[in-house]
Amino acid sequence: MMISLLGYMGSGKTHISKLLSEKLDVDFFETDFLIAQKNKLSIPEIFEKKGELYFRKQEREVLEELLATHHKGVISLGGGTPCYYNNMELINHNSVSIHLRTTIPVLTERLLRQKNKRPLISRLADKEVPEFIAKHLFERNEFYNRARHTVDTTAKTPEAIISEILDLLEY
Repeated sequence: MMISLLGYMGSGKTHISKLLSEKLDVDFFETDFLIAQKNKLSIPEIFEKKGELYFRKQEREVLEELLATHHKGVISLGGGTPCYYNNMELINHNSVSIHLRTTIPVLTERLLRQKNKRPLISRLADKEVPEFIAKHLFERNEFYNRARHTVDTTAKTPEAIISEILDLLEY
C-alpha cells in the first residue's frame, strides 16, 4: 500500500514519513527531493529560475510517476501538491492519504527557523509570516480536508503520531 502524508510546509511530513517508512519497512519518497534531483537544482532555485508554474508541473509529473510505478511506500508530499491540478483525486485514488494538521503558532515557529529554504516565505518580514501562513492555510485546507484521514500533531511526539497513523491503518 502507498501512504501519502500531506499538510502545510513545516507540518513534519518528511520527518514522520521517514519514521513511518522505517517502521513499516517500506520505501520512503519525498516529492520535493525527487523534483530537485530530476532538475539538478534546489527547490528555491527552481522557483527563482523557472517559476512556480514550472515547479507545479514537475510536481505533478513526479507524483504520477511515483504512484504508477510503486505500490508500497510512504510519500512525503510538498505542501502545495494537493492543491493543484486534480492531484488530490490522484492521491486518494492511488494511496491512503493522511493530513498532518499543525497549529499556526507551531508552523510559524518551525518555518521562521527555515525561512531561507522556503521560497514562499523567504522574502517576507518575520512579523508577516504568521498572517501569511493563516491566509495560505485557509486556502489550502479545502484540499487538505479531502484526505482520507487527519492526524492532529499538536503537542504530540513523533512516536505518538506514528502510533496514531498505524492505528488508522489498522497495523
